[in-house]
Amino acid sequence: MFRQQPLAPDATGPLDGIRILDLSRLVAGNTLTMALADLGADVLKVEPASGDTLRDWKVKDVPTAWKAYCRNKRSLCLNFRAEGAIDVILDLVAHADVFVESFKPGTLESMGLGPDVLMARNPRLVIVRVSGWGQDGPYSHRPGFGTLVEGMSGFASMNGFADREPVLPPIYLGDMTAGLYGAIGVLSAVRNVEVRGGVGQVIDLPLLDPIFAILGAQAANYRLTGKVKPRTGSRSTNSAPRNAYQTADGKWVCLSASTQAMTERLFRAIGRPELIADPRFATNGERVKHAALLDGIIGEFLGTMTQPDCVAFFDKAGVTIGPIYDIADIEQDPHFQARDIVVEIPDAEMGQIPVHNISPRLGGTPGAFRRAAPALGEHSVEALRAAGLDDARIAALRAAGVVIDASDAGKDR
Repeated sequence: MFRQQPLAPDATGPLDGIRILDLSRLVAGNTLTMALADLGADVLKVEPASGDTLRDWKVKDVPTAWKAYCRNKRSLCLNFRAEGAIDVILDLVAHADVFVESFKPGTLESMGLGPDVLMARNPRLVIVRVSGWGQDGPYSHRPGFGTLVEGMSGFASMNGFADREPVLPPIYLGDMTAGLYGAIGVLSAVRNVEVRGGVGQVIDLPLLDPIFAILGAQAANYRLTGKVKPRTGSRSTNSAPRNAYQTADGKWVCLSASTQAMTERLFRAIGRPELIADPRFATNGERVKHAALLDGIIGEFLGTMTQPDCVAFFDKAGVTIGPIYDIADIEQDPHFQARDIVVEIPDAEMGQIPVHNISPRLGGTPGAFRRAAPALGEHSVEALRAAGLDDARIAALRAAGVVIDASDAGKDR
């Protein structure tokens, strides 16, 4: 089991003092602000009465995705369509460093909150605009979910096996990639303001661009060869051997011997040192050409051992191999436990909820779990007070249904 990690509400991190208004929905914006909140930034989710859509993604009635991506954040619930709501947002903007939104391009302007309006209120403001396709270009008007960019980016066409359909990722890959790229952009823009004396700016963060960026040298490869990257399953087109192999107990291991020295070590370990001089396997280029034959030789040897014995055997031989795990395996693995890669934090519904730990790990100024994911509107009143609104105005906004506090919303999650 995973170690229980108590919340540390008074902890600070290296980003302490950075104030973020997060009007985004679903995964990309929440990944971005989670990464910064984990390291100390004060993230205020500004949610509509229905809440962030991520709250609706539930397993056995528990919004696990919300709890994972929205820890360390606060929530203010606002009826965006009510008279006075825009004024509230502008009051909050005046005290913020970063503003994150994921509306369809043009929506922010139609609300009367275009970048010119926001920066007039706060010239130092960094504005992140998350969208599917970007703020300009012929597809900018289209709604965009991660699935669509995972297909259009070229990722799906490369993923899977040659005799099967292209495979979309089983995780929110496009969204999470954009969120992490976005966090880098925010830190760069905030540094420009705080250290270099610059002014705020707009960060155009589509889901499409970052996922294409992680595909590497595909454009150059195509220019040189005129060929698109084929689907090869787990086999690499750049180095060999590299694949997933089934073991005697029906489980799987992954092996990558991507250097000449490692390949030679592998050949000796499986009792086939003669393969080192075999012209078909002597160089990486030839091994790639004969990868199917090489996989057969390696797979036959690995198939004689169970997964644990296979990993232990090659670990002793200094060969780069590892088990292919599912989450049940991860829960029992001593390395995951010793490194606290997953920890359990307090949760109102589950008692304790396992979540991925804060990453990266800073040795001198680490992040911390300060609070669990908030109830809808849990921090509405305190956030407005911090923005300078007096109690009379806050009471009037609540009475008019412009601002909803958790007590007004029945503390729905």
